[in-house]
Amino acid sequence: MLSPFNKIIYIDEFSATPKYQQLANCIIKAIETQKLQLDDVLPSINELSFEFEISRDTAEKGYRYLKKAGIIGSVPGKGYYIKHIDVGQKIKIFLMFNKLSAHKKIIYDAFVSTLGDAATIDFYVYNNNFTLFKNLLLNARDDYNYYVIIPHFMEGTENAHKVLNNIPKEKLILLDKLVPGVTGNFGAIYENFDKDIYIALEQALENLSKYHTLNIILPENTYHPNEITTGFARFCQDFAFNHKIVHDISKEEINKGEAYINLMEDDLVLLIEKILNKKLKLGKEVGVISYNETALKKIILNGITTISTDFQMMGEKAAELILNKSAEHIEARFYLTLRNSL
Repeated sequence: MLSPFNKIIYIDEFSATPKYQQLANCIIKAIETQKLQLDDVLPSINELSFEFEISRDTAEKGYRYLKKAGIIGSVPGKGYYIKHIDVGQKIKIFLMFNKLSAHKKIIYDAFVSTLGDAATIDFYVYNNNFTLFKNLLLNARDDYNYYVIIPHFMEGTENAHKVLNNIPKEKLILLDKLVPGVTGNFGAIYENFDKDIYIALEQALENLSKYHTLNIILPENTYHPNEITTGFARFCQDFAFNHKIVHDISKEEINKGEAYINLMEDDLVLLIEKILNKKLKLGKEVGVISYNETALKKIILNGITTISTDFQMMGEKAAELILNKSAEHIEARFYLTLRNSL
C-alpha cells in the first residue's frame, strides 16, 4: 500500500520540469524534511508507475538519478532504499517563462549551468496567458527560496503587479521586463526596450540610409511591450524615415526601397518568401532586420541582420543574483549584428 508516499511524491502535470526530475526532487525534499529516514524502503518501479500514473522509464530514470547522486541504493530482490540522508540544502527555485523559444532556451541553459548543483528547479510555462500565470503562482508550494519569472502577457498586464506583489520580494527575480507597480526590494535582469531598439537602429544607420521607409512587423494582439514601437517611431522621426507598423505581413505588399524589422519568427518566414517571390535583392533593394539572434540567422540567405538581447548574460546574471543573494537591477546588453540582409 503506497498511501504514505502519496503525501511525499507529487507529479505536477502542468510543470515543464521532467517527471523523473520531479520524482527525484520529491524524494530529496522528503529526506530534507525528515519524512524519509536512513534505510527507509522506497516503492518499486511497478508501484511508482501504477500509483502515480507515470511510465516505467520515468520511474527508472528518477531512481537512476538518485542512485548516481548516492542518495538511494538498491538490493537485488529487495528493492530500493534511502542510502544517504546528507543531501545538502539546495536552493529551491520556481522558474516560469511566458513561452518556449530558441532564445528562451539560451536563458534556461545559462541559468541552469551557472547554478550547477546548488539548486533544484521546478519549471513552468504559461504561454502568455495571464489566468494560467496567476493560477500557477497561487497554487505554487510555499517552500521555494526564489521565484524567477518572465512576465509577458497577451492581456491582463494591468493586474500583473497585484499577483507579483504577493511574492515575498526577497524571493522575487524578474527577467526580461520590469512590471510597473511591483514594489519592494527584488532582483531583476531587464531590457530597456525603447532605448535598445533606438540605439541598435542608430548603429545600423549607414546601412539603413539606402532605404526611404522602415516597417516594423508586429501582430495587433501581442505580448511585446509598447516601448518597442515607441523607440522605433522616435528613431524614424529623428532621422527622417517614413515608417509604418505592419500588423499582418501576409497582406503587405513588399516594395523596393523599404526595410522591415520583424519580431516573430513566423513573420520572418513569410517576409523572406515574399521577397524571394518578387525577386528583390536582399540587402540592396529591400532590407531585413530580425529580432533575437539564433544560429540559423547566421546562414539564411547569406546572413540575416539581427538585433538581440544577450540572453546568455540574462540567464547567467539571474543565477548570480540567487547565488549572491542580491536584489540588484541589471540592464541586459542589447546588440546589433550586421549581415547581408541590410
